[in-house]
Amino acid sequence: MKKRFKPKFNIKKGDNVVVIAGDDKDRNQPRVVLSVNPTEGRVLVEGVNMVTKHLKPNAQNPQGGIVSEEAPINISNVMLWDAKSKAPARVRRDRTETGFVRISKKSGEAIK
Repeated sequence: MKKRFKPKFNIKKGDNVVVIAGDDKDRNQPRVVLSVNPTEGRVLVEGVNMVTKHLKPNAQNPQGGIVSEEAPINISNVMLWDAKSKAPARVRRDRTETGFVRISKKSGEAIK
């Protein structure tokens, strides 16, 4: 992504999202966002894009071994979950005195 203009995304850490594309595609099961990297346009979602990682023994893990952890996916492959309509929904941003509020286009409710 270009560094001149900072991208604005409607997804934040702790949001409920559904995966709409890829191997873990499931539009009915909401999952939690663990972290967002806006400069790369990637998001880390709980239980999605699991990869195995080989760890050498160290002080924290003296045994070492193989662990399974999440890898980031593109932010375009997730969609915010609307709790009221129990479905994924697009989002619009409305300006208030304190800042911006995300509002679901499907139900009209504010998201968190």
